Parts: sequence; structure tokens; C-alpha cells
Amino acid sequence: MELTTVWFSLIAVLWIGYFCLEGFDFGVGMLLPVLARNDTERRVMYNSVGPVWDGNEVWVLVAGGATFAAFPEWYATLFSGFYLPLLLILVGLIVRGLAFEYRAKRDDDRWRARWDLALIIGSVVPALLWGVAFANIVAGVPIDADKEFTGNLFTLLNPFGLLGGLVTLTLFATHGAMFVALKTDGEIRHRARELAVKIGAVAAVLAVVFLVWTQAKTGTAVSAVLFVAAALALVGGLVAARAGREGWAFLGTFVTIGLAVAGLFVGLFPDVMPSSTDVAYSLTTTNAAATPYTLEVMTWVAVIFTPIVLLYQAWTYWVFRKRIAVHHIPTAAPAATAGR
Repeated sequence: MELTTVWFSLIAVLWIGYFCLEGFDFGVGMLLPVLARNDTERRVMYNSVGPVWDGNEVWVLVAGGATFAAFPEWYATLFSGFYLPLLLILVGLIVRGLAFEYRAKRDDDRWRARWDLALIIGSVVPALLWGVAFANIVAGVPIDADKEFTGNLFTLLNPFGLLGGLVTLTLFATHGAMFVALKTDGEIRHRARELAVKIGAVAAVLAVVFLVWTQAKTGTAVSAVLFVAAALALVGGLVAARAGREGWAFLGTFVTIGLAVAGLFVGLFPDVMPSSTDVAYSLTTTNAAATPYTLEVMTWVAVIFTPIVLLYQAWTYWVFRKRIAVHHIPTAAPAATAGR
């Protein structure tokens, strides 16, 4: 297998990991005003993702860095053409991170309410725009002979792109509700489980339409199998949620996201950014790749450090695996930890 194919596959794995893990983070943030009825329950929701949210974001940093090093032409065209959406995503992630860190710094209801709003916005915006961006990458965007994006923001806000955004928004919300049901106890756990089924039904309809549309545009036999498996996993997750099996329910949405993203990359290959102007102008794993020596060095680095990172993150989840309930939240927490 050529190293260009290896690195395309590794980048796909990084994005799968990011969406599967950060997806429930986004969902928890989006559902904060829906699931939490008071400040103590909001602190329970913050605590459910508090130990892991920053580690989950590392996946997107590594994915971006790997794209820059392995496929510099892809990186340059993507980040210049999608500059505004990616900037809005970055701002959302920053604001969201600040909410986690600063909500508890003052014992003031208005102060906490503002940071709660920051968390909600910082979760909704990336969850929506990641779907818009990936839908456009798969479908193709106007790229000229100089490998430059010739469209604008409104080019990306097409029906297919917007549908992709709605799919990720609702799917991440479902994933987040499943996580809250799995990670908490008490009333909030039951509310999360019921809400997951309701949002999941909407997500399932939108996802099926989007995946069928994607398959018609760029699909292969392999992507079709992955999309069907993703749909079945989502249905299985919703059935498990109705039965009160939160672990299986969360696994269902986790697998759904992973298989769906894998299907998108399979349908994209060997392109990395198709051109809707002329197929001859499309960026591929060959014409967008770095030098063979660069890819070889990167491969050795990945072989050494990737298992270490995976083991550390798995250990983190194992340490913070227990459920959280309102009785675990002290009524008068110190200022530095009151929001967590």
C-alpha cells in the first residue's frame, strides 16, 4: 500500500475518533438548557465531560496537523476556501473551552448564565458547521487549475451542505443525550434517555436522506455497506435506549458516527477535495501529497506515539468511568470548582 493511501486512511481514522468523542461533548453542551433544571444539574452535566473534553479536542488538532504535513495542497485549499466556516468553528471551540474554565470563577448567577450560554453556542456552531464543511468536501467545490477555491461562503450553504450540518447537529445531540444517560444518575438520567430517543428519531430520518444522497453522488459498494451498517447501528441504539440499556445505546450512536464518517472517506477516495469546476482540477491523494521522505518520517513517528496517546486516553476514561448524580455535587463548593 502506498504511503499516500496510508496517510489518507490515518487522517480518516483521526476524524472518526474526533467526531465519535467530541460529538457527545457537543451534544452535552447543546442540551444543557433542556436537560438541566437547576444549577446543580447543570454542574452535573459539566462534570460528566469535564475530565475528558479537552483530550477529545486533541484529535482535531492532530487531524489538522497530519493533513498539513501529509497533504499540504489539500490543507492550503481547504483552509483558504473554507476560511470563514473554519474560523467560526475555531471561535466556537475557544468560547466553549473558556466556559469550562471560567464558569466557576465567580459565585454569581448572571456570571454562570453567561458562560452557560457560551457553552451552548460554542457547541451548536461547530456541530452544525462541521457537517456543512464535510458535506461540501465530499460533494465537491469549485477549484480552478491553480488548486484554488473560487467560491464563497454562500457556495458552501447549498442544500446538500445544510442537510449535512443538520445531520451532525441532531446526531451529536442524540450522542450527547446517550452519554448523559450513561454517565449520570437520578432524574437527569431518565430525561436524557427519553430525549435521546426523540432527537434520535429526527436524526435517523435526516441521516438516511443525507447518506442516500451522498451515495448517489460519490458512493461506492463499500460506502453503501458502511452507510447501511451506520443506519442499523443508530436504530439499534435507539431501541436500546428505549429499553433502558444506556451502554448499548451509547455504543450504537458511537458506531453510527464512526461508520458514517468512514463511508464519507471511502466515497471520497482517491480524491481528497473534488473540483466541481472540472474533475481534472480535483485534489487527490497523489497530486496533493507531500514528498515520500516526509511521509516516511511521519509514518515512523505515528507508529511510535499513536499507541501511547491511545493508551493514555483510554486510561483517562477508565479512571472517570463512574456515574455522577446531584448528591455528588457539594452545595457550597469552593470558587475554583463550583461549576464542575
